[in-house]
Amino acid sequence: MTLRESPLAGVYDDPTLTDFGGWEMPVEFDSIRAEHTAVREVCGKFDVSHMGQVTVSGPDAMALTQRLTTNDVSSLDRGDAQYAAITDDDGIMLDDTVVYRLPAGTDDDYLFVPNAGHDGEMTERWASHRDEWGLTATVTNRTEAYAMMALQGPDAPTLLAAETDLALDDIARFEVARGTVAGVDSLVARTGYTGEVGFEILCPSADAERLWTALDCQPCGLGARDTLRLEMGFLLSGQEFHPTDEPRTPYEADIGWTVALDTEFVGRDALAAVQREGARERLVGLELLDRGVPRHGYEVTDEAGEPLGHVTSGTMSPTLGAPIALAYLPTDYTEPDTPVRVVIRGEPKEARTRATPFIDR
Repeated sequence: MTLRESPLAGVYDDPTLTDFGGWEMPVEFDSIRAEHTAVREVCGKFDVSHMGQVTVSGPDAMALTQRLTTNDVSSLDRGDAQYAAITDDDGIMLDDTVVYRLPAGTDDDYLFVPNAGHDGEMTERWASHRDEWGLTATVTNRTEAYAMMALQGPDAPTLLAAETDLALDDIARFEVARGTVAGVDSLVARTGYTGEVGFEILCPSADAERLWTALDCQPCGLGARDTLRLEMGFLLSGQEFHPTDEPRTPYEADIGWTVALDTEFVGRDALAAVQREGARERLVGLELLDRGVPRHGYEVTDEAGEPLGHVTSGTMSPTLGAPIALAYLPTDYTEPDTPVRVVIRGEPKEARTRATPFIDR
């Protein structure tokens, strides 16, 4: 299969590349640790053009998006954004996304961002439900038309301010504005996936290299992206949830705060039942106390060796210098400091549950 290529592929300086959701994307440019540290202490930039970009416009754009995401889209003013899940009739997460109500002067009304490789599926989902429900809205997959990059770290506001006509202090967290960056007409959102102050920027694919080059800081790949998001306890599609391999509700995935049960959406009744009865398992942080690194799929047991669940993601945290992980466990075992074991190559390793995020941000 031919992999999709980012519009920024031409400016990469010999990074390690991998297939991620059908895209050929950088894993690391220098080293995961160097890139991770740059974001925590200074600033780093990520090419996230593999994320989907789908716009929704027309008289029923809000109603359509409201009925296909779990959060309350009607609460968004122009220039607002919100995190949400996309669920099936059983309340199982198909994807997670950020929904933007676009600023005045933008051609479209809403933009939502599916995960890598999900843009076609989600565009079809919006279009087919629009037709089924008789709504009037235009749904357009703009993933190939837009480039998307993230600028993250304590110095991100200063670096971006030098290249934009926007008043960045006026853009609050989960707000989006339209302006120029390096002379390129762009959407600038105060969002990100690292826990640091920062921005995500969308621009036409044809102008992506110019903007990327102007933002002069450490380029970062998927490896640092993963250690940074794990320290924050953020979900990764395909790891913490997957409709067949890891079918989970937002309550199990510990993002129940994205579910607005007073709205009508696909999966609402099933999720109301879960909320009423309580989830049997929940995603929780783990810190390994013995030596070793917990990885995806490793079994988690109680102190007596009875199976409890499994690790969904794990790494050696560059910030903490300790092995950390996320795992689904019965809710009786999710209180912080509960002793458990992670089985690594047949050997049970001492661990304890931790609240997330693992670091103070």
